[in-house]
Amino acid sequence: MNEPARPLRLRRRVRRGAHRALRRAALWTLRPLRPRRVRPGGDRLRVRILLQNAHGTGGTIRTVLNLCGHLARDHDVEVVSALRRSRKPFFPVPPGVTVTYADDRFAPKGRPARLLARLPSLLVPADEASFRHMSLWTDVRLLRALYGAPADVLIATRPSLVLLAAELAPRGVATIGQDHMSFGSYTPALRRRIARAYRRLTVLATLTEAARADYERVLAGSGVRVVAIPNAAPPLPGPPSGREHAVVLAAGRLVRTKGFDLLLRAYAPIAAEHPGWTLRIFGSGARRDRLRALIGDLGLTGRVELRGRTPDLPAEMRRASVYVLSSRREGMPMVVIEAMGMGLPVVAFDCPHGPAELITSGEDGLLVPAGDVDALTAALRKLIGDPGLRDRLGDRALRSARRHGLDHIGPRWSRLVAEAGSGGVPGGRPGPLRRP
Repeated sequence: MNEPARPLRLRRRVRRGAHRALRRAALWTLRPLRPRRVRPGGDRLRVRILLQNAHGTGGTIRTVLNLCGHLARDHDVEVVSALRRSRKPFFPVPPGVTVTYADDRFAPKGRPARLLARLPSLLVPADEASFRHMSLWTDVRLLRALYGAPADVLIATRPSLVLLAAELAPRGVATIGQDHMSFGSYTPALRRRIARAYRRLTVLATLTEAARADYERVLAGSGVRVVAIPNAAPPLPGPPSGREHAVVLAAGRLVRTKGFDLLLRAYAPIAAEHPGWTLRIFGSGARRDRLRALIGDLGLTGRVELRGRTPDLPAEMRRASVYVLSSRREGMPMVVIEAMGMGLPVVAFDCPHGPAELITSGEDGLLVPAGDVDALTAALRKLIGDPGLRDRLGDRALRSARRHGLDHIGPRWSRLVAEAGSGGVPGGRPGPLRRP
C-alpha cells in the first residue's frame, strides 16, 4: 500500500528542492537592486504594513486594521494587501489608512501579467501556507509596492511577508516582523528559514511572553530586538451579555487547528444532560462538511448549530452565556479577548501559547489541559449548571479584558514604531545575504 506513496513523496521533495534553489537565486539577484530609503522632512513617519488579504475575515486582519487606525493618528499609514479576492473588505478600513493591492483580481491584466499569474511565487517558500495563493505576478507587484516609494517603517504580519521584509526591504528601512503564532507552530523547513532570515529584522514582535522567549533563544546573538505586545481589542459596541441565554458560543475558521471536532465530542454529553442549551459555531472553512457529518454521527442535530461567518460577532456574544475555545494551537486568540470584553466566561484548552496569558483559571474563566475532551466537558458542565459561577467569572472577565484595550496597547506600538523609524531601536540591520 505504501509503494505508490513513495514516488509521490519523492516528486514533492524534488519540486521543493528545485523551488528552494530558484528562490535562493532570486534573492541573490534582487538584493543588490534594493533602493535606499530617503527620509523627507516632517514629523510623520511613512509606515507600510504588509497584509496577506486586507479583505479577509481572520483575527489577524481585524487586529492589524485596528492597529493601523491607531498608528494613523500620528503617521502616514499604508496597508499593502498581497491579494484582493473580494470587492469589499469584511472589516471596515479605519479613517486615515490607505489600502493598496498587489495582486488585484478585479484589475485588468495584460498578457504578460496573465502569464506571470500562472507561475508559482519565487519569494514565498513552498512550505509556507500562503504559497498556493501566491504567484510570480504577486511577487512582482509586491516588490513594486515596496520599492516605488520606500517607507520609513515596514511591518509584516505573516511568515511569508516577514521573510520578504527581512530579505528584500529597501536599504535603511526599519523592519518589524509580527508573529501571530509561535516559532514551534511552523514546519521544520520553515523554522530553518525563519531562524536564518529573521536575524536581519530590526524588531520582531510576538503576541505572548512564551513566544517571545522562544524567539529570544532562536535569534540569540543577532541583535534583533524581540518584544511581546498582545493584540489590542477594538471597542465593542453596545452593552455586554446579560448571560441569560442558554447558548454556548464558538467561532473561528473551520480548520483542524481550531479543534471544533474536539468541541463536538466534548459537547455531546452536555446536549443529553441539558437539552435546553444550544452550541452555536460561527465560521467558514474546509472542514464544514466533516463537522456537519460529525454532528449527525454524534446525534447532535438540533442541539448544535453550524453557522457561517458573521460580520457582527459581538452581537452573537451578547446572545450567549458561555464562550468556548477548543483550539489545538493558538497565537493570541483575539476572539477570547472579545468574548471576555462582552462579559462571557471563557472555557479554553490550555494550548500553546495564548489562552494562559489571557485567562486566570477560576477567576475570569476556566482552563483545561490541551486536547482533554473529558476535561472540556466537565468545565462546560460546571458553568452551564451554575449561573452564579457564570456571572462571577463573566464580571471578572469584563474587567480583565480592559487591559487589552487600544488605549493600553496602542501606545506601546506607537513608541516602538517611533523608535524604529528614527533609528532609536537597537537591532538587526540589513547585512550580507545568508543562505535562504
